[in-house]
Amino acid sequence: MTQAPVAPPPLSFLEARILGVLIEKEKTTPDTYPLTLNSLAAGCNQRSARDPAISAAEGEIQEALESLRSRLLVLETYGASGRVLRYAHNLGRVYAVPAASVALLATLALRGAQTISELRANSERLYRFDDSSSVEAYLQELATRNAGALVVCLPKQPGSREHRWAHLLCGEPTLPANPANGEIEAGGASGDLTRRVACLEQEVAELRGALQALRPKVDSPDPPATST
Repeated sequence: MTQAPVAPPPLSFLEARILGVLIEKEKTTPDTYPLTLNSLAAGCNQRSARDPAISAAEGEIQEALESLRSRLLVLETYGASGRVLRYAHNLGRVYAVPAASVALLATLALRGAQTISELRANSERLYRFDDSSSVEAYLQELATRNAGALVVCLPKQPGSREHRWAHLLCGEPTLPANPANGEIEAGGASGDLTRRVACLEQEVAELRGALQALRPKVDSPDPPATST
């Protein structure tokens, strides 16, 4: 009897961010790839194209690299110089997914949950998809893998036309315990707006009252000047 594939243990947030950076820089800055520890730290902590932005110390990144190396997700090399230790990702082989799926996982790890249209735009430098349906097809493959899903389609947010997708490299994403939580949040936002409108209406009423009190003085003619 064939044993079912076992999903790998989940990564930490920083481990997933490191893999995302290595995948990104392999495509966007091939001349400096594999990355040194310093370059990898800069990529993890950069403020643009990252959600959330973080500030990880090199010691934390080094510890996460050791964990990734033990699982063969990161490979060490000294490159052509043979002097400085560098790091490369091995995600595609370990998870047995194609380059398009690697790009999507990296984009999700770097920028958080996104819609299909956002994923297509944000992953363009890593892999060029023909259209949104192509992105969706790869996402569906990642969501239905026999070895364990790597992405999940999240419940649609109130007021949103598209579902967002999240990666599962770190395990199940944190979702509201109450399925109607989105409605509660929307109701809270609506309540706050109602209060603000009520305050504005009260201010307008007060201003109108003040104007009404001033109107008799404005409408009455000036008294004739008295001669001295």
